[in-house]
Amino acid sequence: MSSLTIQTNIASLIAQNNLRMNNLFQQQTITRLTSGYRINMSGDDAAGLAIANGYRSSISELTQGVRNANDGVSTLQIVDGGLNNISTILDRLKTLATQSASGTFSGDRNTLNNEYQTLLGEITRQASNIGLNAGGTNNTTLNVYIGGTTNISNAQVTVNLSGAANQVDAAGLGLSNTNVAAAGTELTVGVANAVQLNNTVGNFSGTQTFNFYVPTSASPVAVSYVGTGVANGDSTTALSKLNGAIQAAGLTGITASIAADGRLQFSGGGAFAVQAQAAANGLATGGSGADVNAGLYGLHGAIAGVTAGTETDVISNAQGAVTLNFTAANAGSLANMMAYANSQLNAIGISVTADSAGTGFSVQSTTNFTVNQTAAGTGSVFAGGVGAKALTNASPTSSGASATAAIAQINASVAQLGLVQGRVGAGENDLSYAINLANSQISSFSAAQSRIRDADMAAEAANLTKAQVLQQASLAAMAQANAAPQAVLALLK
Repeated sequence: MSSLTIQTNIASLIAQNNLRMNNLFQQQTITRLTSGYRINMSGDDAAGLAIANGYRSSISELTQGVRNANDGVSTLQIVDGGLNNISTILDRLKTLATQSASGTFSGDRNTLNNEYQTLLGEITRQASNIGLNAGGTNNTTLNVYIGGTTNISNAQVTVNLSGAANQVDAAGLGLSNTNVAAAGTELTVGVANAVQLNNTVGNFSGTQTFNFYVPTSASPVAVSYVGTGVANGDSTTALSKLNGAIQAAGLTGITASIAADGRLQFSGGGAFAVQAQAAANGLATGGSGADVNAGLYGLHGAIAGVTAGTETDVISNAQGAVTLNFTAANAGSLANMMAYANSQLNAIGISVTADSAGTGFSVQSTTNFTVNQTAAGTGSVFAGGVGAKALTNASPTSSGASATAAIAQINASVAQLGLVQGRVGAGENDLSYAINLANSQISSFSAAQSRIRDADMAAEAANLTKAQVLQQASLAAMAQANAAPQAVLALLK
């Protein structure tokens, strides 16, 4: 039995301690009810907090990972749409090539080739827009980080669209050097061209100049082929470089390709002549004579020039007839004759271009025509005097060799494009599956975190009632304990 004291009120101290504990219990319960969390500070459950924080970190990572994956799907869908367009263009190229390849085709193959070359440019433009050209933004390995694991390699989805196999521009599909025109010219005049571009060990690494003669100038347009970096046997890259130089020189419509016999061929829908200059390791034998565009109807000859009088020539085709009156003023030189003749003949679709020597000329047209000299002057433009002139290469070759080769390459291009579409489609599916897994992990991690961190609201509501009752009881008991020392006064009466 404890003694009766007034210096130390043991009962009051006990009541105060319990009141403090009940106040803390009530405060903790109110904090949990108002925050919704069981753990509001490290002291509430240090071990549980560490685990819950790990789950919360994973949830944050996965939430952003889902956004990344959705962005990746959007990117691949844009690429996919572009690939579908390019596939449609390939269908049209196949149609043009098939039409030109037929030996019974009676139209102008150069007209087909003009559309064909335009479509090749459109393929390259669209490939560039979707980033699958050489060096394009999507011509790389796309790594989409999603998370959900501590293993970094398993935390991301990889879509490999890198390398030449995934380039869908004209060059990447192997189409840039194809055409569906007539045979064009293979540089067979004079020194025969002996370079075989289909030679798998051929060396095309040198530099070579080609002189092109077109109706707009009696002087040659020089095109320089620079084969730096071209590996032995790599005729695709070599022709791509040459065609790029041709386009840069403004010679739109002229295309270099490999002829059926493996040699260099130039094709185009307009009048031109071309001559290869000397070179080491070039694309043609140096000193090859110039050829005119054999894909066009033509009359070829040499000009001495009219020194007196008037030479009259009537040139006719289905569009009409043009009478040319050559005099010393307008035909004393090749340049003057070309300027005069082209100004008159353009109306009926006939052009005059110089030959490789810069002294001869060639009259060329996509349709057949006749030349009849009705009067001769002193000197001449058209040799042979008065009368009809016999056209050499009177009709474009009916050979569909270029078109047949184009069909074979288009077939290969369709297959290559299909592989790229397959990689893009697989990437879209992989990202969709990854999104599903990430969303599932977010749900699971959220539930796990909730079980550790979230407060049981029903239990905490009961605890609040308990805390309030205990607090009131503690206050009442402390009042009784504080009154107990007054009993000592009864002993003093």
